[in-house]
Amino acid sequence: MSCSTTRSPPAQKCAEMKQTLLAGLPGLGLTLTDAQADTLCRFGELLLEKNKVMNLTAIRDGAGVATGHFLDSLSLLTVCGLAGKSVIDVGCGAGFPGVPLKIAEPSIKLTLLDSLGKRMAWLRETLPALGVEAEVVTARAEEYAREHREAFDVCVSRAVARLDMLAELCLPLVKVGGCFLAMKGARADEELSEALCAIETLGGTAEKTAAVRIGDAEHAVIVVRKTRPTPLQYPRQFAKIKQKPL
Repeated sequence: MSCSTTRSPPAQKCAEMKQTLLAGLPGLGLTLTDAQADTLCRFGELLLEKNKVMNLTAIRDGAGVATGHFLDSLSLLTVCGLAGKSVIDVGCGAGFPGVPLKIAEPSIKLTLLDSLGKRMAWLRETLPALGVEAEVVTARAEEYAREHREAFDVCVSRAVARLDMLAELCLPLVKVGGCFLAMKGARADEELSEALCAIETLGGTAEKTAAVRIGDAEHAVIVVRKTRPTPLQYPRQFAKIKQKPL
């Protein structure tokens, strides 16, 4: 599954991807086996190839995929122990952060959730070919929560909605004692301040905000601990969540 040694454009992208990935891991205090790195890069190759006909990512180069998708996703492993946990990735899009997390920590029981059917069909086809086990579900989070309430140890989400809305989509899925990891950018503190009431209402407690630096970019992971059951009236329909966040 390793990159081809010929320097055709796809192979060059793969080589750049792997080089950037391996160079960035020490900064996060992480390591991968060569097989894990190759699987990640093969996933990246397939992503860029499919991106020619389907809008999966705005990133077009191998190094960018390694930094903006792989290392960014793997940074969650520095914030919360995920080994052996049931993890749901809400609004996973093309599989981030869930797929890199599963490749790096195979003991995760992963569920990928998104409402966009074409992307999920691509993941459903692609992941088995890479030997990556995951349940791939096409559904809206607020609808999925009705049958899978408080079923997961950890919920992760990246770039889906502002935190006050995202908390209502994610916290109902998390077991009491589990956690919700929200990947955010420069306005993380502002979003958390706005969302504190919603988090409390939904049975959560803001535990910490972890700063993560990848290259020249700094991101934040907001860790919300589920401390009591979410009231049964949540989550509401998304139109109501958007119109009137908690």
